[in-house]
Amino acid sequence: MTAPAILGTLESALYADDLDAAERFYAGVLGLKVVTRQAGRHVFFRTGASILLVFDPRATVHPPRPEAPIRVPPHGARGAGHYCFSVAAEALDDWRRHLEAAGVAIEADFRWPNGARSIYVRDPAGNSVEFAEPALWA
Repeated sequence: MTAPAILGTLESALYADDLDAAERFYAGVLGLKVVTRQAGRHVFFRTGASILLVFDPRATVHPPRPEAPIRVPPHGARGAGHYCFSVAAEALDDWRRHLEAAGVAIEADFRWPNGARSIYVRDPAGNSVEFAEPALWA
């Protein structure tokens, strides 16, 4: 049996113990729009056609209350996650300058064997955040 078609990624999740620091990084430094926030549980950001979900893992490991209107199953992760933003190749130098001006350390900046370039940084929770040109997966 063939699986039905998948259209793409609608949302991806990272986990952070300090949601305020996550919001300062993703909204303040990276300029992402906050879609919704629930204190002590999550902050969600618009990233083009998809959503970056940042959850406090201490809140999402518990099953929803019986009276909760939305019953999302428990989930979470331990350790650093990874998220990659697709950016135009010609914008990577601008991103590097912007991140450095904001005090964000560049962890790596290199070209892949296919010639595509990636820049890696860490968010305040220690997640690996990559900025890569779309040619990485061409």
